[in-house]
Amino acid sequence: MRATDILKAIQTLNPAEKHRLREYLIDALTASSSTGTALEEISERKHKDGYHCPDCESEHIVRFGKYSTMVDGEEVKKQRYRCKACRKTFTDLTNTALYRTRHLHRWMKFIECMIEGYSLRKSAELIRGVTHVTLFYWRHKLLSALKQIESTAFQGIVEMDETYFLYSEKGQRKIDDRKPRKRGGSAKKRGISKEQVCVLVARDRDKVTFSQTLGMGRLTKEQLDKAIGHKLSSENVLCTDAWRAFKTYAFDNGMDIYQFKSDGKIRTKGLYHIQNVNNYHRRLKAWIQRFNGVATKYLNNYLTWFQILESIHHQRNEVTMKDMIVKGNLFPSVETYDTLRLSTFTM
Repeated sequence: MRATDILKAIQTLNPAEKHRLREYLIDALTASSSTGTALEEISERKHKDGYHCPDCESEHIVRFGKYSTMVDGEEVKKQRYRCKACRKTFTDLTNTALYRTRHLHRWMKFIECMIEGYSLRKSAELIRGVTHVTLFYWRHKLLSALKQIESTAFQGIVEMDETYFLYSEKGQRKIDDRKPRKRGGSAKKRGISKEQVCVLVARDRDKVTFSQTLGMGRLTKEQLDKAIGHKLSSENVLCTDAWRAFKTYAFDNGMDIYQFKSDGKIRTKGLYHIQNVNNYHRRLKAWIQRFNGVATKYLNNYLTWFQILESIHHQRNEVTMKDMIVKGNLFPSVETYDTLRLSTFTM
């Protein structure tokens, strides 16, 4: 069809159809240009300190021809390298979330769906040619890389509080020790028990955030020290709930601490409170509800996902989408569909 025929056909569309066509073209053109520049930035940032073999870490690297890949709907030649030490070949995307991806040009739309927090099936409806099973694989490959980003040490006042999620084996075909729950279900015991997964969230007043699963049941001082001790110093002032593990940890490390009981009668002591971290809990749980339950073995990935959304204020634009895909491919990700499916929750 000639260009003039296409233009004439567009003129016959009604306003709603023209609007949909406009949105489609904007999305397609934005995704195309962003994917190409993102791949260039990944290459530059990965090799800013020189080339390293992803297998043996050798610095004795030589160029070794090129390979073809589809970028923005066109075949593009990309550089291949070979390690002179182990003789293995690699590319800029080896052991990344994008490695061996056949649909590079669809990743920007996928990142857009992640920022919007869409389900896999809804995302698959918007990203034509990719199934929800493939998107599940993409999602967790990317998140397994992003959760390797280390947050900086905390400054000043640090609010800490734990929250709990019911242990879930969503997606597991055979559960031996209990009947499958329907729509999440509820725990057998009241209160906090070994059926609950403890998630610690810590935030300073600059919104530097730590969130991670620590184990089953109540938080212990040892878990707290192992998970977050290297990010704290005696210069920090802790604000926590009344759980004794926080008080013991602060005493052992010579830290000031202000504690607040869950009854809410005393919510602040001057500058000191835990309202920021409690509001974070509320937003986190409301966001996770859209997935109708999350398997516990993937919970840390979802905590990372939400933490990133909070850092960009849930804004979906070319800058935030490109930044997310670049950062998600600077860290190694060697997950396969089988390793994800067969993984188990470890403390």
